[in-house]
Amino acid sequence: MEIINDSKEKLELTYPCKWCYKVIGESMEGIEEAVKEVLDEREHELSGSNKSKSGKYTSANLDMLVHNDDDRQTIYEELKKHKNVKMVL
Repeated sequence: MEIINDSKEKLELTYPCKWCYKVIGESMEGIEEAVKEVLDEREHELSGSNKSKSGKYTSANLDMLVHNDDDRQTIYEELKKHKNVKMVL
């Protein structure tokens, strides 16, 4: 197995900054529901991205301002555990 990035260095970001999550689920409607439940009224931009060849999965780009590392990680974790979300990148 090839390791693409074996760096142990922590990602250095200057906050606040714009961040893009790739959210993958079975439907755009499900992704929209997950984002609404996780972010509530927080400002964000959600746009459709790709569909799998079989049509079983769809992905969306979630662009938003994150305020610090904890904020960025918390949103990632909350999206990842939502019932409508299969994966977050």
